[in-house]
Amino acid sequence: MVATILCFSGVALFCGCGHVALTGTLTMLETHFSRVSSDHETLALVIQIFQYIIYGIASFFFVYAIVLLAEGFYTTAAIKKELQSDFKTTVCGRCITAFFMFLTYILFLVFLAIVGFTAIPVYLFFNMWTTCAAMKNPDANITNPDDICVDVRQYGFIPMNATPGKACGATLGEICNTSEFYLSYHLYIVALAGAGATVISLIHYLMILAANWAYLKSAVSTHEYQDIKTKDDQDIEAEARSKDGQNSSYS
Repeated sequence: MVATILCFSGVALFCGCGHVALTGTLTMLETHFSRVSSDHETLALVIQIFQYIIYGIASFFFVYAIVLLAEGFYTTAAIKKELQSDFKTTVCGRCITAFFMFLTYILFLVFLAIVGFTAIPVYLFFNMWTTCAAMKNPDANITNPDDICVDVRQYGFIPMNATPGKACGATLGEICNTSEFYLSYHLYIVALAGAGATVISLIHYLMILAANWAYLKSAVSTHEYQDIKTKDDQDIEAEARSKDGQNSSYS
């Protein structure tokens, strides 16, 4: 339950905040850094693809978390039945748990990469925010604010001939005060936190699945030992009865 709630919360924060932040970033780029639509056409397409991927991630993890929750309850119930009665889990059931463990591990690696990818816009917006804060600081002793610029063309998002491509001085300060910048910056931070929460939830799922698989394997071994012991006891008892029958016939 804890892993499922954490997964739902993390994916919701990542997908919701990431989608809005990408839209705000494109708006800010079109308004202040690339006024010719052909210059950022490729970037707009990439952002649109990422937004569709976000839709897919939200839908997939909503279903997958519920499946893992159900699998966890089912496996726990199966282990209790196997330990307390003659109920035995099948090889198929153990394979399903192993499959979910493998798939969750792959998703963990994917979301670990997503965390690193989400940290990139946070880093870029943080640099831009610190630059604006430095210009506003009275102790900075900046003689010519127009010499302080942020050039987004150097990051490769738009071509080097994009117009204007950079913002300097007072223009840069105005951009930092816009709602698009403020909202996108903080939404990227929340999206990063959501991705991190999803990674933590996947780690919880991995521990739970690994523990359940180990319990199932241990329960199977216990049942096999009990079956062998019961068979040996029956054989010993049958042999003892046979000897008793022979002794009585001799007497």
